Amino acid sequence: MLTLDFTGRQVVVTGGTGALGTAVVQALVNAGAVCHIPAQRQPKGASHDRVRVEPNIDLTNEAAVKSFYDSLPSLWASIHTAGGFAAGAIGDTSLQMWKQMHDINGSTCFLCCREAIRKIRGSGQGGRIVNVAAKPSLVPAAGMSAYAASKAVVASLTVSLSEELAGEGIWVNAVVPSIMDTPINRQAMPKADYEKWPKVSEVAATIAFLASPQNAATRGALVPVYGRS
Repeated sequence: MLTLDFTGRQVVVTGGTGALGTAVVQALVNAGAVCHIPAQRQPKGASHDRVRVEPNIDLTNEAAVKSFYDSLPSLWASIHTAGGFAAGAIGDTSLQMWKQMHDINGSTCFLCCREAIRKIRGSGQGGRIVNVAAKPSLVPAAGMSAYAASKAVVASLTVSLSEELAGEGIWVNAVVPSIMDTPINRQAMPKADYEKWPKVSEVAATIAFLASPQNAATRGALVPVYGRS
């Protein structure tokens, strides 16, 4: 059985207070990582002593993202679970919605990748970046063109950066989830077969491997995490 070891390694998890991000942080902390979470607000409840939450960070703000990454002591991996979803037929999709989806999904991923790469380079020892695309960016789905296009940006950026950074030992990959089993998704689709949806803990386990030092060869991958859906 493969054991992941992040002991002493600093890892960023954007969206780290959301359903998937929380599961990712738990997996990383269990493997010894120190996790840094840029958040819009301070979450309620107790936190782990190896989890550092930085509130009031707008990931669409270039200066804020740069300042956050510059403040880190070092960086091994950056995992980007932050994002948003909106559905709508093309006739009902406003330019504002289109731009919002690209900002929340595409621009945040770009800014965090860029600043993470700059920070990882400082160590001279390589590192890992894991993005989160979405099944509709690879498999056509009606009624979500703005969302699918914004997640296609994430997928394209992932494979491009993988080639650009391979020689530096910085592996860039993305997971591609279908609908995940979260309370919000269950509430939105009460008649769905939840057993077919991947659990956030299962998706988090895939992310943790891709971000780990034990991932010695996988880069440029868009890894489907569809469960049985």
